[in-house]
Amino acid sequence: MQLLVGLGNPGARYSGNRHNIGFMALDAIHRRWRAAPWRSRFQGEASEATLNGEKVVLLKPATFMNESGRAVRAAMDFYKIALDQVFVFHDELDLPPGKLRIKTGGGNAGHNGLRSITAHCGNDYPRIRLGIGHPGDKALVHAYVLNDFAKAEGPWVEDLCDACADFADLMVGGDAALFQTRVHLAMEARGHGKTEIGKADASKAETAAPKPKKD
Repeated sequence: MQLLVGLGNPGARYSGNRHNIGFMALDAIHRRWRAAPWRSRFQGEASEATLNGEKVVLLKPATFMNESGRAVRAAMDFYKIALDQVFVFHDELDLPPGKLRIKTGGGNAGHNGLRSITAHCGNDYPRIRLGIGHPGDKALVHAYVLNDFAKAEGPWVEDLCDACADFADLMVGGDAALFQTRVHLAMEARGHGKTEIGKADASKAETAAPKPKKD
C-alpha cells in the first residue's frame, strides 16, 4: 500500500492558491480513479482508491502547510506504510510552470510542508515537484505562493493535474520514470511547450522511486 499526499492549506480562502497545487493534483487523482468519499481522518481529509490493482491512501492534511508532517505521520502509523512508499505532491518554485520532476530525498528548498514531513517522518520519501515558476525576487515569494493562479494559468494547471491523475498508476506501480515521461508528453500534446526531459534523462537517478511493497 502507498500513501499519496497533496500539500496545501485548508479552506476556501486558499483553495486557488499556487501553494495548493498539491491539493489540486490529489483531487484530480481522486476523481480519475473514483476513490472513496473524502473523510476527516489523520488531521486531514483521507480517502482510499485502487489504481490498477495497487491500493493507495490519499491524504490532504488539514493542519496548514507548516504542520503537514503530523497528518502524514498519523496515516503512516495507522496503515504501517514505509516512508519510501509515501509520495508527496507539492508546488515547486524552481521549476517552470507546468513542468514536473520526481525526486527522492534531498533538501526542502525552503518548503515548509516538506520541512514538516521530514521532521516528523524522515527525509527519504519521493516528492512530485509541480512547477509553478518563480516571481523573480525572493522578497515576492510569500505573496506569490499565497495568491491564486491567474486566469490565464488555469489551462496548464488543470492539464498538469489531470496528467498526474491519468498516469498515477505507473508511479505507484513502481515506474516513476515512465510516469514522469508520460506526464511531460501529455503536457506537450496539450500545447504547453516542448518537454525538457527525454526518455534517457527520465530514467536517471533523480526519478528513481522505489518499487511498491504489497500488504
